[in-house]
Amino acid sequence: MTGGDPLQPQDLVVTLLGTYVRPFARAVWSGGLVMLLREFGFSDGAARAALTRLVRRGLIERVRSGRLVHYRLTPRCERLLIEGDGRIFTLGRLPADAGPWTVLWHQIPEERRLERSRLGRRLRFLGFGSVQDSVWVSPHDHCTAVVDLVGELGVAEYATVFVARAGGGLGLPALVTRAWDLSGLGERYEAFCLGFERYLAPDAPAVSDREAFLVRTRLMHLFRGFAQLDPELPDELAPLSGPRTRAADIFEALYTELAPASQRHFDAVTSAGHAPAGVR
Repeated sequence: MTGGDPLQPQDLVVTLLGTYVRPFARAVWSGGLVMLLREFGFSDGAARAALTRLVRRGLIERVRSGRLVHYRLTPRCERLLIEGDGRIFTLGRLPADAGPWTVLWHQIPEERRLERSRLGRRLRFLGFGSVQDSVWVSPHDHCTAVVDLVGELGVAEYATVFVARAGGGLGLPALVTRAWDLSGLGERYEAFCLGFERYLAPDAPAVSDREAFLVRTRLMHLFRGFAQLDPELPDELAPLSGPRTRAADIFEALYTELAPASQRHFDAVTSAGHAPAGVR
């Protein structure tokens, strides 16, 4: 597997839920999730703490089934995962030219700082950058998504969304520098490609179900990270279309190829019928 930022258990659980649980609209055994996180090097205590925090954040909820505890996605988590899939599976597939740009200006009061924080995280995932504390920009038309987002967060009365074309290119490089930190992004794409393209080579050895699960999960987790880093600017502003498209091609091919084997491993480990005595 390739490198990148260290895995965090809460983020990894969200990746697992979005990849292996949400498509089938079902609950999943808690003990199985703990065992799967163990395969990525997390202790049982860290895994259970991550699950508890996700419950507190309103992303999953506990469901009792006899002596066993299962988790299911909340409607809020479903919406976030659907939104995330829309961004992840179109990354590297947008038209090369920027525009029209989307600009969000808001004046959310200080007592609504939780909503401000959630808005910022969601905007970054959509590829927005912040030029000031309350001004966000994207080189693509995300008007509908942003209008829906501020409505969902209950802050529509404090926000205004503009969709416009840039009137001239002279100041755009300075705007880009202020809104996004793109340093090292090209190298990060190259590292992703180098780490995963070997699994697609004609002479690549077959992998076990467990290996397929580990590779595909980390593939999804790392590619998902690009959504928060790359606004997909045109090459005259950020020449990244080459490595971005290559990474997207590798992601799409490997994500599909490893799907059956990785799902088999996930299902086998999370089957409550295999729960050891005393394990919840």
